[in-house]
Amino acid sequence: MIYELRVYDVNPGKMKAIQERFDNHVIALFAKHGMRITQFWADLEEEKNRLYYIVEHDSLTLRNENYERFRNDPVWIELRRVTEQNGPLVLKQESFFMQDVAFFANK
Repeated sequence: MIYELRVYDVNPGKMKAIQERFDNHVIALFAKHGMRITQFWADLEEEKNRLYYIVEHDSLTLRNENYERFRNDPVWIELRRVTEQNGPLVLKQESFFMQDVAFFANK
């Protein structure tokens, strides 16, 4: 199992919009393309405008294939166009890839 920690630096004033986009659309679109979001957080320091979430993937190859399908999904393309009419919601996105270690049983 591969765990991807995705970190979004959200543009000022766009936090509610991006959370609504995830809640109402993106989580289901990810699931449609085989990507499982298992954890989701907002930064405790609200002024940082940061979202964090974990996506589980069976392999890095499958992750890349799933994201390619997601990015080319007409539903996503239209959703992004509509939700970003007043500018992009995300300033920067980073991904960190992790795997389990033998000495600790992650849940």
